[in-house]
Amino acid sequence: VAVAPATARLLADYRTGRSGDLLTATLLATRAPVVVAPAMHTEMWEQPAVQENLEVLTARGVIVVPPSHGRLAGGDVGMGRMAEPSDIVAAVEAALTAGGCVRDFEGRRVLVTAGGTREPIDAVRFIGNRSSGRQGGAVAEEAAARGAEVVLVTTCPERAPEGVRVIPVETAAEMAAAVDFEADTADAVVMAAAVADFRPADPAEGKLKKDAGPPEVRLAPTADILASLGSNGTPGRVLVGFAAETGDLEANARAKLEAKKLDVIVANDVSKSGAGFEHDTNEVLVLTAAGGRRHVPLTTKREVARIVLDDVSDLMASRTAGLAAASGGVDPSGGGGEAP
Repeated sequence: VAVAPATARLLADYRTGRSGDLLTATLLATRAPVVVAPAMHTEMWEQPAVQENLEVLTARGVIVVPPSHGRLAGGDVGMGRMAEPSDIVAAVEAALTAGGCVRDFEGRRVLVTAGGTREPIDAVRFIGNRSSGRQGGAVAEEAAARGAEVVLVTTCPERAPEGVRVIPVETAAEMAAAVDFEADTADAVVMAAAVADFRPADPAEGKLKKDAGPPEVRLAPTADILASLGSNGTPGRVLVGFAAETGDLEANARAKLEAKKLDVIVANDVSKSGAGFEHDTNEVLVLTAAGGRRHVPLTTKREVARIVLDDVSDLMASRTAGLAAASGGVDPSGGGGEAP
């Protein structure tokens, strides 16, 4: 049961067991998990009685999705605005999968990148792209739900899910530095970010004025983060790349898979309806270096993340077994092994 918004009156009735209407009667009768998303004016939210009610409900197992700071119903601004729907949905998903979710990433460390980089032209303008960071955020969220320690390097930190360590960046150079620092200890790297291929070679320190006429912007290549990871692979680490295309999807994706020495590539045609930038849905083609091919029809980005991480999980498991066997710790035939 999810209650959104949950008012101060509702929380008080639920805490004291008062059945005054259909909603409170349902809450008192249910044996299902309950998620509440409080929403009220700041003064009400800060009342000790309201906070005490929430403490009691939390102790009873009710899941509380706290409000945020923002514009309220009366037009004022403050703490008490209902949490974003995506955060409430995430709490509901966590409640429904608690105890039954596959925890195949326990003990694993996953590095994810998300969002489009911004390459400055001057102090206020930049070259960028339309990537929203939603797909990378969905990958990070799914990996965390499956037990991974997740590091998210993103240009959209405001979209970061709960339970992950966030490293906010803006430019391709900043993302490259963060990834280089974090990648060596990662069991898997999922490069979902849309990293700029070029940057202004000489960005202006201040703001370029319109009356000075159109500026000449010379471009220089950015660091190829994905190629660097592929050519300097850590034994056992799984590397996943993404490819946003507008034509020849499979051919372009397969060429990138091979050129960058990836294990998995996730390609989508951003010209298709619902599968491009700034959508909650995606349609992708997943190719693996081992020859695997899977077309995923239009679905949620969280489902795409689940499918991709299924492949990553299988690869990590097989590589861990292979490394152990090579060191003499495991007999692949199942007969046991003798430690060196």
